[in-house]
Amino acid sequence: MALDAEHRLVVSAIVGRRTEEETRRLVEDFQQRTQGRLMDLMTSDENPAYAPAILEAYGQTVQPRRKGRRGRRPAPVKKPPKGLKYATVHKTRVKNRVVSVERRVIFGTVTAVLAALAASAVSTEVNTVFVERHNGTDRHRNARKARKTYRFSKDWEVHEAVTCFSLYNYNFCWAVRTLRERDADGKWQPRTPAMAAGLTDHVWSLREWLTFPAVQRE
Repeated sequence: MALDAEHRLVVSAIVGRRTEEETRRLVEDFQQRTQGRLMDLMTSDENPAYAPAILEAYGQTVQPRRKGRRGRRPAPVKKPPKGLKYATVHKTRVKNRVVSVERRVIFGTVTAVLAALAASAVSTEVNTVFVERHNGTDRHRNARKARKTYRFSKDWEVHEAVTCFSLYNYNFCWAVRTLRERDADGKWQPRTPAMAAGLTDHVWSLREWLTFPAVQRE
């Protein structure tokens, strides 16, 4: 899952195992949904599939110079564009307990990553806590994912459908407590991730979300 931490918005999600192919699909989907814009900062755990997937989706193709006058030209390669910032979290565990956390910059410079964190409205550290917290919320909202339960899915297609249903209606129908704002009268007004991201101006009901046309025709 790709999450906008500032607005708690689920941008992309792929239902499947954390394989290299599925990771590439996730990054490609995220890149398309955000129209290829470079994010202020991208973070993840240290799954090795993320770096090549991000480079493939956002990298610029460069033709290396040929050494000497003879021989074939070197094959084109992908290089990270200026402004791409990506860092990971490395956790060291002893007896299944985290004893240390190390931040590693993969693309960009340490200075650029620190500058992005300084400008962030939600965090001053490279971390994955927002995704981990959302995973807990998702298990709460989707009984099929609850641990040690008899409500697990027996059919993969149904599991995929319910997962997408719970993940994406969260954006428009679930008012997140930490996103609420005070109005002119000092009263707390609920906000969903979609409201925080400027995609809508009210909390949607499930009926409104389910009956909204998927394709808008003029």
